[in-house]
Amino acid sequence: MIRLEKRPQPSRAWTVATPLLAVALTMVAGGLMFALLGKDPVVAIRTIFWDPLFHEQFASYSRPQLLVKAGPLILIAIGLSLGFRAGIWNIGAEGQYIMGALAGAGVALALYPLDAWFLFPLMVVAGALGGWAWAMIPAILKTRFRTNEILVSLLLVYVAEQVLASMALGLMKNPEGGGFPGSRNLQHYPAAANTELIAGTGMHWGVAAAFIAVIAVYVLLTRHILGFQIRLAGQSPRAARFAGVNPNALVVICLGLSGALAGLAGLFEVAGPGGRINIGFNQGYGFTAIIVAFLGRLHPVGILLAGLLMALTYIGGELAQFMLGIPSAAIQAFQGMLLFFLLGVDVLSNYHIRLGRRRAA
Repeated sequence: MIRLEKRPQPSRAWTVATPLLAVALTMVAGGLMFALLGKDPVVAIRTIFWDPLFHEQFASYSRPQLLVKAGPLILIAIGLSLGFRAGIWNIGAEGQYIMGALAGAGVALALYPLDAWFLFPLMVVAGALGGWAWAMIPAILKTRFRTNEILVSLLLVYVAEQVLASMALGLMKNPEGGGFPGSRNLQHYPAAANTELIAGTGMHWGVAAAFIAVIAVYVLLTRHILGFQIRLAGQSPRAARFAGVNPNALVVICLGLSGALAGLAGLFEVAGPGGRINIGFNQGYGFTAIIVAFLGRLHPVGILLAGLLMALTYIGGELAQFMLGIPSAAIQAFQGMLLFFLLGVDVLSNYHIRLGRRRAA
């Protein structure tokens, strides 16, 4: 008989090992899925994880794309991790990502064709405020009316998608676009473009902001009183109240920070790789960042590594679709397996697996 016995303290070894085990199990299960689709599982896994970095034909393109894809994932996941550590569940980062992009792009399009040095910084501020304002809706509803932030933030994603479609077809539609939906291409607007900082590397301001956020949140969690309050609220809400932590203020701060970072990710994407506001602008980064946050154990350095890994599955997945004809839905399922197996094996951090019958008291 197999039973679980709770550990007195979570196992540090298993806390580190479970993400690696989850990745290995994902490769095995994903290989079986690809085999059922009639594809060679070894070739499929190699195409996803190896070829984007080392294939002599594709690596020169794929390596810079690793940073391009990882930037928004890391930036959003870092913000989400603050709330998750405190037991505040922002599931609507995708909506905040969209609203940040709309706010930042709106500034550029409203001032077109202004050519001024302050335009891009103004867009950055607008993007952060757009994501922050959208996150304040579930924050205020939770603190004032005790609503569930999971449901409110998630449902607001669908509202944001409708706002995005409305803007792409209406107010932000390119007047010189021949009637097609979508805004002007910001990459063709030098003052508003988020260009590469180092040519050929994929390093743009969004990637730089992600690295800065990793360092800033690490310092916040380890050296600042707010970081202590966030960790205490997540580990023991009752002890946090006795320590004088204001739970409502923590909700507003954590949701606000995560919303602002998601909004920044949206702004850097629309001003850079995305280029324009259109109906299909959002690519699910806000939801994938949840997987990145948990795969990285809610630790800034872990999130950095998990973001790079998840970006690799994005690039490798596109390559597998192109070279092997694997459906995009199968690639999305493969990515989702990471969170599924991580949550499954995470039980090993908190429980011993015992064989045999429970001893009588």
